[in-house]
This record gives sequence, C-alpha cells and structure tokens, in this order.
Amino acid sequence: MTGGTFQAAIEIVALAVITIGVLQSLLYAVQLAVAGVALSQRPPLPRLGMLWERYADVAPPVSVLVPAFNEERSIIDSVRSILSLQYPGLQVVVVSDGSTDGTVERLVSAFGMSESDTLPQPALPHEAVTATYTSDIESRLVVVDKANGGKSDALNCAITYARSPLVCTIDADSILEADALLRAVAPFIEDPERTVAVGATIRVANGCRIVGGRVVEIGVPRKALPLFQTIEYLRAFLMARLAWSRIGALTIVSGAFGLFRRNIVVEVGGYSTGTVGEDFELIIKLHRHLIDKKQDYRIAYIPEPVCWTEVPESLGQLGKQRSRWHRGAMETFFKHRKMLLNPRYGRVGTLGFLNMLLVDVLSPIAELLGYLIIPLAWATGILSLDYFLAFTALTFAFGIFISAGALVMEEVELRRFPRARDLRVLFVASVLENIGYRQINNFWRVRGMIQFIGRRRGWGHLDRKGFGSA
Repeated sequence: MTGGTFQAAIEIVALAVITIGVLQSLLYAVQLAVAGVALSQRPPLPRLGMLWERYADVAPPVSVLVPAFNEERSIIDSVRSILSLQYPGLQVVVVSDGSTDGTVERLVSAFGMSESDTLPQPALPHEAVTATYTSDIESRLVVVDKANGGKSDALNCAITYARSPLVCTIDADSILEADALLRAVAPFIEDPERTVAVGATIRVANGCRIVGGRVVEIGVPRKALPLFQTIEYLRAFLMARLAWSRIGALTIVSGAFGLFRRNIVVEVGGYSTGTVGEDFELIIKLHRHLIDKKQDYRIAYIPEPVCWTEVPESLGQLGKQRSRWHRGAMETFFKHRKMLLNPRYGRVGTLGFLNMLLVDVLSPIAELLGYLIIPLAWATGILSLDYFLAFTALTFAFGIFISAGALVMEEVELRRFPRARDLRVLFVASVLENIGYRQINNFWRVRGMIQFIGRRRGWGHLDRKGFGSA
C-alpha cells in the first residue's frame, strides 16, 4: 500500500468513526431531552395509600414468574419480597431450572412446602417437570422443579403454571419495592384494551442494606464497578427507555422486572430458547406480531416502580454479563433484520431498529477503531494535534454531560438517594466512568459480537454474593 493510499484509507475510516460518534451523541442528546420533557409532564407521585384506594378493587390478578438456577443465596429474600408486595390477587411461580444447589430445598424448608399434583394450563413447550410443591402456610406460592433448559425454557414453564391474565417476570436475584407491582399495573388498568407490556426501573442493590427481602436503607456501592453500573442503569432506564417509550418505539423491557399480558405472550410462542437476549427478543416479537395483525397496542416504560438487583463486582463476572447481553442484542437484531427501515413496522422498524443498528451493531466497531485510528491519524500527521485534543475532550465532556443529566433526572423524579454525599459520589463516578471503564465495556461488547459470529450458545455462570451481604 502506497503512502497516499494509506493516508486515504486512514482518512476514510476516521471520517466514518467520527460520523458514527457524532450521530450517537446526537441520539443521546435527543433521548435526554425527550426523557426530560416526559418526566416534567408526569403527575406528582401518589402515595401507596392513595394507589391502593385507586387500584385495589380493579387491579387484575398477576402471576409473578421467578426463574431460578442455583440461587440458594438470594431466593428466600426474593420470594419473601414478592409475597409481601402490596397487591391483591397475587400468585408466585418459582421455577428451579435444574438447580444443582439447595435452591429447591431452601424454598421447601422456608415455606413449609410439600409435593403436590398442581396441574399447569397447557400453553408452551418446556423441559420435563420433575416435581411441583405447594404450601399450606403460603397458598399463593408454587414451586416447580424441572430439568435444565435455560432461562427462556424456565419462563415458558412458569407461564404454563400461571393462573392470572397478567404475568410479571422477575429475576431471582432481584427485589421489588412494596408498591412496585401496584404502580406497574397502572397502564393495564388505565388503558386495558391496548397495553400488552410494561417495563419499570431497575436499580443497583449493591451498597444498600437489605433485611428480610426489603431494602431498608439505600446507599451507593463502595466498590468502583457497581458504582459505575449505577450510573449506567440511570442512563439506560430514566433516559433511554423513558425516551423510547414516549416516542412509541420501545424495543426492550428488562427481564429483571416486566409485566405482560399472558395470552399475547402465548400467541407469539413465549420466550425463544435460541437466544440469550430473551427479554429483548420477546418485545420485538410482540411488536412484529401485533403490527402484522394490524392491532392497536401499547408497550410502555414507567419510571416509578423500582426493582433492586445485585450487579457483578468483578471485571471477569461483569465482562461475561456484558458480552452475553451484547450477543443477545445481535441475535435479536439479525433474527428480525427485515424490520429495519421497513415502513410496515412504523416507528419500531424505522427509529427503533435504526437505533439498534447504530448503537448495537456499528457503534462498538466504530469506537474500537476510533481508539486505534484517531491516535494513528494524529501520529502520522493526518490529524492535527489541536483537532485530536478537541475531539477527545468533546467526547469525554459529552459523556459526562449525559450521565450527569440522567443523575439530575433521578433526583427530580425518584429521589431514591437520601444523602447529599451519595449524589456527590455518583457525580464523581459519572466523570470517572468515561476514563477506562467505558473503553473496557466497549471491548466486552465487541467480544459479544465475536461470540455471536462464532455462534456461541449458552448463558455461562455468574457468581452471586446474595442479599445478605449486599
């Protein structure tokens, strides 16, 4: 390659990287603005007593589905948290997906359970059930022990044992606030004909004090990695998902806490077992199915219901999680790629899938190339030092601005951090996460892309500390 050809190639790649970076930054700015407007127009947050008076007599029954695989450390606190929810007409279905630890034994002991002949409502295929358990102490609880088939298979099994018209999915390492379900069901009550799915806010439990399945004291994590993830979760939910919900193109409801109309989930075949991004893929299937049927519907995100979850505290565990998440996003995007820019699918196919193309497909590659090409362009004299420094400073400053903006919205809307010191710590984290953490996170995303291309399957294993040490 001649010097002129090399320079031209570097210039083209640098221009592509900068263009994708600018488009992504503009997209984040639009999301922040739309989310800010949406929050400003939301009515004041009603107290639990007022919610109960308003919804208790009209709230539809809900079955909470808890897939569990080797969750003995946190499963009791999680189930107790669900059973203590302020909600009428509640059923809890825990499915042990071939657990090899004491998950089932702990549940049986804690709730005085015994084997029963509980029959499912035939709905979705799943791996063989080995035993079901019910309790005379807690009649709302059903525990199903089955052969291992993965999280999607466990959720499909739980749906077959669900007796309610609405199903709520929650991870076994998560805890709902007492009023979360009553707040989350509001769209189904206020717009029952159209609403098919509702997502809510996921928050980081690390650093909080948890007793008996309840968050009794909110705090920020003491370790850097969970602290950075706290900022990420604020951006992902209070900014991105609120904005896409307002636009009418929400493409994901977190599997850690989501509410669905059971019959519609069964119509689309339940959760797909060939992906690790089952929550992402289900929402895309719902969009596609309902648009193909020309049915008016609504998939929404509301910020007030809060679910607390334990996040990884080591680089190895976090890297596995993020690579798996991105692999799931790639699987979903390419499985439904015909929706991309297809006017048949409205805002979901145009805006939603364009966002997926930019953020999930192009951005990781462009950002990785940027770390290599931009310094190389400066070193070879193609890019001036002033431009290089200005571009770098602007990139970091914009990242800090977006993170700080999400933090401000959290304080305005939810106010879950009671101490000013916690907010100061989070602001410092919103600055520091752009130096090193963001770059290694992008590496994990690229690794997820490589795993997708290599057709890697399976979830892998994440170690949990359990809520007793949260």
